[in-house]
Amino acid sequence: MLLQNSPHKDHKKSSPLKGQGIVKDSPTERCCFTDAHVDRIRHCFPADTVFKSFTPTALSEFVSDAWVAFPATPFTIGYSYPFPAFTQSFFSLTGMSYIQAMPMIWRVLCTLERIIEQEGIDLGMSELAELYDLTTFGSCRYLLKRKAGEDHPVFKVTKNDTNWKRRFFFVRRDTIPNGRICPRSGLLVVG
Repeated sequence: MLLQNSPHKDHKKSSPLKGQGIVKDSPTERCCFTDAHVDRIRHCFPADTVFKSFTPTALSEFVSDAWVAFPATPFTIGYSYPFPAFTQSFFSLTGMSYIQAMPMIWRVLCTLERIIEQEGIDLGMSELAELYDLTTFGSCRYLLKRKAGEDHPVFKVTKNDTNWKRRFFFVRRDTIPNGRICPRSGLLVVG
């Protein structure tokens, strides 16, 4: 999968990644996803999952050996944790943390997961790489850009989501399956 940076940004002027290198400029992205919001998606996790209590000062870069940040988007569009194999393969291949994936990525992955499940089609990362390039606009957040000259293979995935960067929550790693190996870095393996 090819990684592209936006040609409109001067990356030499970009500030270094903060925290564990997950996001940049996160103080403007303080959490707004409260305990009441978490209660609505709690059923998407195993019963004994431990969620960190809401604090408005929480930043999505506060990932540690004990806690993993999840964006709300995948759970509001139909995902449950642990994520299905195709989605998990995407994050394993890229090394991207869940919080770095813009809503568009989650919508594409969810759509492809449904096609795989309903149609029994065998899709993998090589097929995804034939359709999209992984790109960033210098914000340490990523989206899938359609291949040049092609229409979007999955329609209606590029809509804007209001406040998506502020809608996240934390789960204690040792209370979820594969929690210790949940992605936590901003390093990408591309090729």
